[in-house]
Amino acid sequence: MALRKSTKLPQTALIKQILKRCSSLGKKDDPCLDVPKGHFVVYVGENRSRYIVPISFLSRPEFQNLLHQAEEEFGFDHDMGLTIPCQQDVFESLTSMLLR
Repeated sequence: MALRKSTKLPQTALIKQILKRCSSLGKKDDPCLDVPKGHFVVYVGENRSRYIVPISFLSRPEFQNLLHQAEEEFGFDHDMGLTIPCQQDVFESLTSMLLR
């Protein structure tokens, strides 16, 4: 039985791509300037509300599912920040569960 090679980015490549968004720390107009070490920014919902979440979420299957949805809907090659295609209340419920 032959295994097919996935066309999706490996998890480490995906994480590096996400974290690269906040690699320009120190610039005056940098939106990541107020993000504590070990966290990153995502935008959620119709109004693109900004959330700062721990990097540890990246290893959780529940959050990875959201990232795959974001990749399919928006892709990661844009300057608007990482946008999660999810309603705010659903995102808040998920993240509160992940923090437990």
